Amino acid sequence: MTIWTLDEQAAGRLTGIARKWYDQMREGLVPSISLPTRTKQNIAYDDASEVWKYGDRESTRSAGTAKSALHLLKMAYVIWFLKTQIRESRSSTLRELYYISEGWKKAKFQAQDESNFLIEDLEILTDMQREAFHLRPEEDGATVFGPLELREMTRRGKREIHCQDDVGEAGYQIPTNIETIELLRHDAKFVIAIETGGMYARLIENGFDSDHQAILVHLKGQPARSTRRILNRINSQFGLPVAVFTDGDPWSYRIFASVAYGAIKSAHISELLATPKAQFIGVQPSDIRDYNLPSDQLNEKDVAALKSELSDPRFASGYWKEQIGLQLKLNLKSEQQAFAAKGLDFVTKEYLPARLSDMGIL
Repeated sequence: MTIWTLDEQAAGRLTGIARKWYDQMREGLVPSISLPTRTKQNIAYDDASEVWKYGDRESTRSAGTAKSALHLLKMAYVIWFLKTQIRESRSSTLRELYYISEGWKKAKFQAQDESNFLIEDLEILTDMQREAFHLRPEEDGATVFGPLELREMTRRGKREIHCQDDVGEAGYQIPTNIETIELLRHDAKFVIAIETGGMYARLIENGFDSDHQAILVHLKGQPARSTRRILNRINSQFGLPVAVFTDGDPWSYRIFASVAYGAIKSAHISELLATPKAQFIGVQPSDIRDYNLPSDQLNEKDVAALKSELSDPRFASGYWKEQIGLQLKLNLKSEQQAFAAKGLDFVTKEYLPARLSDMGIL
C-alpha cells in the first residue's frame, strides 16, 4: 500500500464516522458511538493471535446527554483537523493537537490525557493506527544495534542501512512510522530488548551483538509503539526469538508485559504491537537472591503494584505468580546495572549466556 492510498483510506474512514452520525440523525436517532471498555477486567486472551484483546464489554456515548454530546463535538473537531492535515501532507504531535484545541471554544480539551484518549477512540473506530492520521509521538525513537539490514525512505530517496556497519555507537534510530521501512536481511540468532540506556551501551561496548549474533533494541523505559512494532515485525518476518531484559521491579515487569502481551490502552492493535513469543530474561526476583545483587527495599507503591499484577491476566502464569510471590517475600528490588558489582563483564560473559541457554535461545 502506498502512502497516498493509506492517506485516502485514513481520511475516508474518519469521514465515515461523521457520515454515520448524519445517517443516524436522518433516521431520527440520537447520534452515538460504541467502544470497548478499556480496563483490565475487559481484556481477554485470544488463542488465534496469542495476544490480549478487548472483550465484549462496551460503553456507548450518545449525544442524548450533555457530557457525551460534548465528547462527540470534540471528536468532530478532531476529525476535521486530522482530515485537513492529511490533505495538506502535514503532521503534528499529540501534544500539539492538545494545544491546537485551545481555539475550539467548547470543544477545547481540558487535559492532554483527554485528547490522547479520544485519539485511541478514533483508532478503534477506524481500525487504523494514529500514525496513519499523521500524528507523531512526542518522544524520540528508540534505537537498534546489530546484524540487521533495512531500507528506509529518506528525503533523498530510499537508503539501505546496516544497523552495525552504517551507524554510530547509539545505533539506528527507529522512525515513528515503522510501516515506512523494509526489513531486508539479518545475520542474527535472536533479539534482546533492553530497558535502560546504560545496559544497552554496556552490551554494545562489550561486543555482545557480535559475540552472540544478537540484535540489540533499546526500549528507553516504557517502549513507544514504534519500538514494540519493530520487535513484532522482526519476530514475525524472520522468526527470531525475542528476549526482554529489564530492571527487577513491578514497573519493569509491565514493560515486558507491554512487549509480550500488549498494553491495556492499545489492546485494539495488539496484533500489530505485541510479540506473544517474547520471553523475560530478568532481572528476576530469583536473580536478586541467587546472585546476591545490590538491592533496595520495596516501597508501598511497589508492593501495591506487585499485588495488582497478581490479578492482572497478563501475569496469570505460574512463572509470574512464583516470581512475584518471591519478590514480596524478599521485599527487595534491583536494577540491571547491579550486575556491575560483580565486574563490568559479568553480565555479558556469565549472566546473559547462562540465562539465554536456560531459556533455549543460546
